[in-house]
Amino acid sequence: MAKRRFDIYQRRDPRHIPTYSLVEAAHYLQLPVATLETWIRGRYYATKAGRRHFEPIIVRPDQDLPLLSFMNLVEAHVLDAIRYRHRVPLKNVRAAISYLREASGSLHPLAEYWFQLRGVELIVDEGGLLVNATRQGQLEMKAVIRAYLQRVSRDPQGAAESLYPYLTRHPKDVEEQPKLVLINPRISFGKPILVGVGVPTAVIADRIRAGETVEELARDYGCKASQIEEAIRYERASRKAA
Repeated sequence: MAKRRFDIYQRRDPRHIPTYSLVEAAHYLQLPVATLETWIRGRYYATKAGRRHFEPIIVRPDQDLPLLSFMNLVEAHVLDAIRYRHRVPLKNVRAAISYLREASGSLHPLAEYWFQLRGVELIVDEGGLLVNATRQGQLEMKAVIRAYLQRVSRDPQGAAESLYPYLTRHPKDVEEQPKLVLINPRISFGKPILVGVGVPTAVIADRIRAGETVEELARDYGCKASQIEEAIRYERASRKAA
């Protein structure tokens, strides 16, 4: 008699399950906690007309839980790239997201669409046609997909499946930086792992802090010392950013 496989996700898509704390997500993405908190929870700010509220850009899977999903992680990765690599005004980003949510019913358009850029406007690929999302649906000429989106692998439906975070935030060699760290909600419960080794980067960093050497870990995991060093560099940079 065949054994029944235990479904740890209870038939739920692990990409949408509340998994990451705010601090943990900021750590993985090398984002300041305050920045990510603003995108997730919003904030109040002063104007001449009085206090106003900055509405959240990213929607958590469960508003009663202070946890983010993998889809939220990808949204924050894309939003960080758009805001700081390309200086797209936040009002343009918000207009694009609002348009896409209304037009498609998607709660996570930053994770479910291929964004491209033309100037400071966001363009999204819909069925081979390019729609200028910040101008409410105007068709555009196709542009080159930027490097940061190439760090998100997608399923056949176009939704994010895996994320290869940058080893350092906003690197100069944004198009050349290798994909050495992987975040996939179906692997190691969504913890960042070293590509080709499968070991969480946090485990590698912990072993180094415990006194083991890079060479010892490379032998244990059957990889190059440079890979171990990159995992350590990623963990250190992440902790500094968060």
